[in-house]
Amino acid sequence: MSLCLTQLRLLFFVFFIAKAAGLAVISIDFGNEFMKTAIVKPGVPMEIVLNKESHRKTPTIVTLKDGERLFGDAALNAGIRFPKNTYRYLLDVLGKHFDNPLVERYQKKFPFYNLVKDEETGMALFQHEDGVLYSPEELIAMILQKAKEYSETFAEQPIGEAVITVPPFFNQAERRAMLRAAELAGLKVLQLINDNAAVALNYGVFRRKVFNETATNYMFFDIGASYTSATIVAYQIVKAKSPVSSVVDEFPQLTIKGVGIDRTLGGMEFQLRLRDLLARHFNAQKKTKNDVTKDARAMQKLFKEAGRVKQVLSANVDHFAQVENLLDDEDFRFKVTREELEDLCRDLLSRIGKVVQDALTSSEMSMDEISEVILMGGGTRMPKIQETLKAVIGREDLGKGINTDEAAALGAVYQAAHLGKGFKVKKFAIRDAVLYPVEVEFERVKSTDDSGDVSKTKRVLFGRMQSYPQKKAMTFNKHIADFSFEVNYGDLSFLNEFDLKAFGNTTLNVVTLTGVDDAYVKNSGDSDFKGVKAHFRMDDSGLIHLDKVESIFEKMVTKEAEAEESTLSKIGSTISNLFGGGKKEEEMDGGVEEEQKDDIPTEPKADNSSYARDDSKSDGEQKQKVETTDSGPENTDDDKEEEIGEEPSEKKPGTTAGDEESQTDAGKASEESKDDKTGENAETKDGKPESSSADDQDKTKEQKKEDKKPKLTTIRADIRAEQLAKDLTDPSKEKLMLSKKLIDDLKKRDEEKALLEKAKNEIETFVFEAQDKLEQENYKLCSTEEERTAIGEKLAAASDWLNEQDDSTPRKEYESRIKDLKSATNDLYGRVYEMLERPAAIEALNSMLNHTAYFLFGMKNFTGEDQPFAQADYEALQKLVIDTVEWNRTVNEEQKKASLAENPKFTVEDVAMKIAALDRDVKYLISKVKSFRPKPKAKVVFANKTESTNNETKAADDKTTPKEDDPLDQDLFEDNDHDDGQTAETSSSNSTSTESSTKKNQKASHDHDDEL
Repeated sequence: MSLCLTQLRLLFFVFFIAKAAGLAVISIDFGNEFMKTAIVKPGVPMEIVLNKESHRKTPTIVTLKDGERLFGDAALNAGIRFPKNTYRYLLDVLGKHFDNPLVERYQKKFPFYNLVKDEETGMALFQHEDGVLYSPEELIAMILQKAKEYSETFAEQPIGEAVITVPPFFNQAERRAMLRAAELAGLKVLQLINDNAAVALNYGVFRRKVFNETATNYMFFDIGASYTSATIVAYQIVKAKSPVSSVVDEFPQLTIKGVGIDRTLGGMEFQLRLRDLLARHFNAQKKTKNDVTKDARAMQKLFKEAGRVKQVLSANVDHFAQVENLLDDEDFRFKVTREELEDLCRDLLSRIGKVVQDALTSSEMSMDEISEVILMGGGTRMPKIQETLKAVIGREDLGKGINTDEAAALGAVYQAAHLGKGFKVKKFAIRDAVLYPVEVEFERVKSTDDSGDVSKTKRVLFGRMQSYPQKKAMTFNKHIADFSFEVNYGDLSFLNEFDLKAFGNTTLNVVTLTGVDDAYVKNSGDSDFKGVKAHFRMDDSGLIHLDKVESIFEKMVTKEAEAEESTLSKIGSTISNLFGGGKKEEEMDGGVEEEQKDDIPTEPKADNSSYARDDSKSDGEQKQKVETTDSGPENTDDDKEEEIGEEPSEKKPGTTAGDEESQTDAGKASEESKDDKTGENAETKDGKPESSSADDQDKTKEQKKEDKKPKLTTIRADIRAEQLAKDLTDPSKEKLMLSKKLIDDLKKRDEEKALLEKAKNEIETFVFEAQDKLEQENYKLCSTEEERTAIGEKLAAASDWLNEQDDSTPRKEYESRIKDLKSATNDLYGRVYEMLERPAAIEALNSMLNHTAYFLFGMKNFTGEDQPFAQADYEALQKLVIDTVEWNRTVNEEQKKASLAENPKFTVEDVAMKIAALDRDVKYLISKVKSFRPKPKAKVVFANKTESTNNETKAADDKTTPKEDDPLDQDLFEDNDHDDGQTAETSSSNSTSTESSTKKNQKASHDHDDEL
């Protein structure tokens, strides 16, 4: 039984460790120039992951050259030599059509890239020098996969979940493209969080005690590598009822109130202008006839140097730009001042004011309502940018209380810990804002009186700056046949001309509904048609989903008919459950779920698909759900899903088409409460209860009335919806599988190459170390001249063989070669090791023998009956000591006679085993002493004085204080008093013999030590 419990505990422990090993989650702040990765794992709260070079941020760049991939700083350096094979600033072309103005702008900045159009999706692709086409998603997936690898090395466990930051201006196509890249990298995205929201979360997490129920507004001004943003965030304490415990909880919440964006104003623009300035000055020096702007490598060198100079000028008024061997073996050196750089970018600085003003306009606030302006992003380190921003906002103080490089990554990893399954953090709700409004456009159904062309109607689905995540429902009241509608972007007049052209197709999806007419024919005979309701959802990643579409019908039925129908439904449900389909059917029908209001903080849900697919069903088959409610005039706002109606259709006064279902649900709740009161005992006018028989009669009558009273029943029939993306065609599943295979093959090739390089380095290192050791004195003493010559020849042959090999040589040959070299030198290395370690081992053995001998000598006084040690223990330890002493003497004599070039007569391991044997036996005997308990001696009481002398002595040893009323004890003590003289004499005699024995034992001990 105990063994089984031990095994269960072990299994539980292993299971717990295995589960804990997969609890880590990460965040990736994926910028256009750098990425920062943060991790949360058990015992490591919110830590930045270091890359291979131990840096806290990694360039988002990848180099593909001769089947080899380089990342980070290695790719950055390779980008100067191989600019065509090095891909960077990939967010500028992610999720964009080939004809997009941003793609054209990207091509002008980096003319050495060969961009082509994907005929299937229309997106821009990079054509590599070997003809292979790479999509931006595939290149970003490679970088994300490297971030995942860094995190797994840092955490020492596999990682599969992440929160990834994206720019707030990303539209639906760009967000879907980022999710595809993460999927190709093997990451499950818990959420795509806007980087401005991640920064705001990081700022608020450490100041949660400062906030209260009154909203406090802050502005975060961010200049990154590619864009500039100003975000107004409101912090306040909110209350929400838990759906599980129904307890009202208080927690802080941040709400994005306003956003201003300039997606072409970033640090790269300043760097490009400085690069062009350096190029003009180099051409002006006329050191060579060639134009530096025509050489891609030279321009990449100047671009890198411009970035370094720009960073230095943030703290210095001037600095020298210098590049060795810039072009035609000519060096370049030029002094750049901060004032010169500011004059060069004066028009860029003037665009800062519009970004701030756009944020204030969208939030409908003024600067007086902003508590503080906080700087974010590396570009804000430029003194002129801070000076310009102060002039725009009319303040002298700017907030610098956050880490401009790592705030987004740390905020995102806090959200990752909140969404992950293995952590519980203090709740901090995020209510992001819709930057681009979304609307639904559909054809209006013509009535008999209408004439002319069919008109189209638009209804706003998600308005600009509305909070999300949220759900919306739109009802089409007059559509009784199959139809389609479009989901489009709404009013985008707030964008400038360039951004509007770069936005792409404003039509998101075309949704085609089938089965509407079948549902109408099936249910309209005895029911009233209330419309087709489409349920939309914008998740916490900012993606729109069409969850389901259903036709709504209502009819009045009596309770008797309902009971008959309910009985048949129960029978069908029972049969369905027998075949395991009952629960599945309920899920497909949608079930009863709690919808969420816009003003209530919601728990985010991860969903990596653009549009949720409808439940699968066979052709012509429709699922229906029947809901019964009592008819009544009451109206409550129980339906928390916001509804958008098509137009009024037979409405009641004071209601809208979108409120009809809410009214029916409220009527149901009202009538159910009335039914609960019906069964109560009625009272007479005098206040006295009637007889029980009268009560039963009244109940029966009232029940019959209730059964005959009509009730309102709602029938929901699921409608099949097919979506067709129009903004940008997503790649097919087959193409995604090919991309996944390509990335996995490249990863395996990198791993194989790393193992190959390791084998090469191992051979080279081993040859150099072995050749050096052969010249050392210790190795000469332990080997013969012939042996050293033979080893040297093998080492030289291995070195020559290594220099002759190319990349086609398989790794197994390198491993076989190093194995042969180790086999040739193992004997020599072993003899040297034994020679160096043998003296210390012998000294340790002698010390152990000395301690054991003293312990053995002490055992003599504690061996025997009723003692800790038995005679057999003493003899066994004595034999072990004698045998070990003899073995030690013998092997040492043999080793002194042997040559050092021969294999040793005994090894250090043999000595260690002897020491371990002595130590084990001594510890065993010591444990016996600790656990030893002497047997209790029986108390002997003499009845008379005729007992033997031995019994008297025993009784005297065990005497205790006598009780006064015990005459037997009094007599016993009196007899002991008469024998005091005899006892004293005996004690004196014993003492003399003990001293004599001690002297003999000491003499024997000294003799034994001399022998050892």
